[in-house]
Amino acid sequence: MSSARRHIDPEHARYQAKGATLTLQQLLMQRYAAKTLEYMAHTRSIAGISGLHLSRMRGRGIDFEEFRPYQPGDDIRLIDWRVTARTSRPFTKVFREERERPVVIAVDQTHNMYFGSRVAFKSVIAAQAAAVFCWLAIDNGDRVGGLVFSDRDSRLVRPKRSRRSALHLLNQVYEFNQALASVTAGEPEQDAGSGLSTALGQIRKILRPGSTLYLISDFITLDERAVQYLNQLSQRNNVVCCFVYDALEESLPTPGLYSITDGRRKGALNTFNRRARVRYREQFEQRMQLIESELDRLQVALLKIRTSDLVVEQIRQWIAQNS
Repeated sequence: MSSARRHIDPEHARYQAKGATLTLQQLLMQRYAAKTLEYMAHTRSIAGISGLHLSRMRGRGIDFEEFRPYQPGDDIRLIDWRVTARTSRPFTKVFREERERPVVIAVDQTHNMYFGSRVAFKSVIAAQAAAVFCWLAIDNGDRVGGLVFSDRDSRLVRPKRSRRSALHLLNQVYEFNQALASVTAGEPEQDAGSGLSTALGQIRKILRPGSTLYLISDFITLDERAVQYLNQLSQRNNVVCCFVYDALEESLPTPGLYSITDGRRKGALNTFNRRARVRYREQFEQRMQLIESELDRLQVALLKIRTSDLVVEQIRQWIAQNS
């Protein structure tokens, strides 16, 4: 993502969220950020980003396209008897199908996401990315819904094609993001209602075939059951996993002694040991490779989002690379 840092679009920088928490206003402002991607999304038609549009799929739609000779397996109800009578050959009608793709956005706001070393916490960046996808879907005429989940709770919003639905989802994202700040660090937050497997199990209730799912998380709780759910969901839907990570998770900073805190306790991070820095970097790369190989096996798209880079710029680059 280094190119995202070298080529900073001032227009994109205006919408970048910062800090440990964000405001509802910042989520609403992402609608303007989404508009900078709207034209590209329409022209690229990447992974369900395009909205209410005429697809290349042919079937029983609403717009007539052409007549063609009847072929075995065609629906006999679509035979046009007038053309058939004139040509003495059976002809069938072909329609261009107008497609609407429901978009479901799952946002991880567990305590693991409440972490950051530059610009913004992972929880903030995940919320911002969710808002961009939400507004992009609404502006393109799609039905949008989602799931916001923490360690102890979750909120399910069923997909609807309305601005009210988008606002409801974003308000849930905001409330969960604010709640993270009040969580006492170090407590055993995990329970039966947390983790990606539980979240994906809930998503199955609202995800209809042909939908697009954006799963935004750091994937720390990606386990075997979660992978099974992803496999099932990806069979009949477009699934995009948005992997949010912080620079400090990727590699340790230059040699030195750094002050760190979890919000309650303070400590020191010693990065003078070169072997420790190399081993730390290798562990992150191994984890990244494991996630990439698993998603590649499932044919699930992966979007990497670095907290220190512009969110909308990283999404723009991903669209361009996957076109």
